Amino acid sequence: MKYKLGIQTVEAVYDNSGSQNPLIEALPECLGPEQFTQQIRCCPPPPQACQDMSMAERRQGLALLPTVFVPLPYMYYVYDSLYRMLTSSYHTLTSRERVTKINALFLSGGSVAGYGAQAQSGALLGTPGLGKTSTLRRCLNLMPQVISHEKYLGKAFYCKQVLWLHVECPSDASQKTMAYNIVRALDMAVGSNHLDYLLRARSGSVSSVSTYIKTLCVTYNVGLLVVDEIQNVVATAQRTNRIKPLIRFLTELTNDTCTAVYFTGTILAETVFQSEEYLRRRTRGPRLLPFKPDGAYREFLGALWPYQYTPEQAVLTDRLANQIYDYSGGIPAYISKLLEEAQAQALMRGVGRIDRKMIAAAADYLAIQPPKELGTGTFLSDFQAASEGPTEPPEGHSAPQETEDTPEDAGPVKRLYAVPRGRKAAERDERDLLVAFKAGTLRELLLSHGMVEEVVLC
Repeated sequence: MKYKLGIQTVEAVYDNSGSQNPLIEALPECLGPEQFTQQIRCCPPPPQACQDMSMAERRQGLALLPTVFVPLPYMYYVYDSLYRMLTSSYHTLTSRERVTKINALFLSGGSVAGYGAQAQSGALLGTPGLGKTSTLRRCLNLMPQVISHEKYLGKAFYCKQVLWLHVECPSDASQKTMAYNIVRALDMAVGSNHLDYLLRARSGSVSSVSTYIKTLCVTYNVGLLVVDEIQNVVATAQRTNRIKPLIRFLTELTNDTCTAVYFTGTILAETVFQSEEYLRRRTRGPRLLPFKPDGAYREFLGALWPYQYTPEQAVLTDRLANQIYDYSGGIPAYISKLLEEAQAQALMRGVGRIDRKMIAAAADYLAIQPPKELGTGTFLSDFQAASEGPTEPPEGHSAPQETEDTPEDAGPVKRLYAVPRGRKAAERDERDLLVAFKAGTLRELLLSHGMVEEVVLC
């Protein structure tokens, strides 16, 4: 690998691909699915010999349960999107002109390669508690944040290349606050003090601050800006109508600096993105929904199940798995928290292991209420694990054809349950009016019993 993982600032290493663009040749390699999964996985050793642990040791062990991070198939798709958007920023005309004019690195008379007019952008929205922010942070940490350039092709080339910045959307939807957040993130990345200069500047208008931000993004070659918690602006927009100025500010930043922007947040932000066509185009991306009560959910729960710090280890039965799903709604954060709190309840009550009563007590103590309406999107269970290369269908079989969206995927869905809710449907006679209506034989039934008359017009 070019760069050692976990280092924030690195010296540029060029792959000499012939692109004559040092910002492209210095980019880190894109990890494969298997290597990506190994790097983001965080599964400490499960507890051993719990019978010999003291109460303090058990509680200390429970505090480690939130650190367990189980990779899910959708996470590599997010990493791949981030990497492609980052790369697109340095393939734009703005990036190429900067390298060409300022540093004179292109050979005279050489052909100019193609370029993009605009960097890519996208959005990752989903139900709260699916691990979107944790996934983004782990994906970004697989790449160095700053690459320091000094010499390229034997010529001096002094600059810093900031690959990514991660900021949180201000709750007041203020352009100036967003600008300050971006400058603060840049200062923390490169060790500068531009935020102090902005705060001391006499001219603090939004336009001047915006121009200063654009200059910084171009100067430090910022490739990707990740704006988290974008749903914060929705509530403010309903009161002050300040959502559009902020979105325009970010859109203008993308157009003028060719910096890719990636929005993340809850499904609540979808109402804003769908309001304008230019927003809809710039915020394409996955819309995540919780697990279904299927094998993918059981696999995730099974990865967390060995982390039990009670004196006895409970067996993962179908009844326990279904109960946890019904209380958590298939949301990973709720699943992990229920398992942790159920053990805490068992330890405080002197129960040897977790059972249905302890899980119910944990759900009542945490007051967990999963959303009843999930909106539109893709369930975590529906993502397929990424492969290292293209797979060919077996001999004699054709490649699967793309299918159109079913009506179920076209609109919002209600939350799922592992155990069916409501009373069982009563058995009805075939002469029941409701049964005949559903079967399309209501007319014949009514005629056969003389309940209606058929009039034939001559």
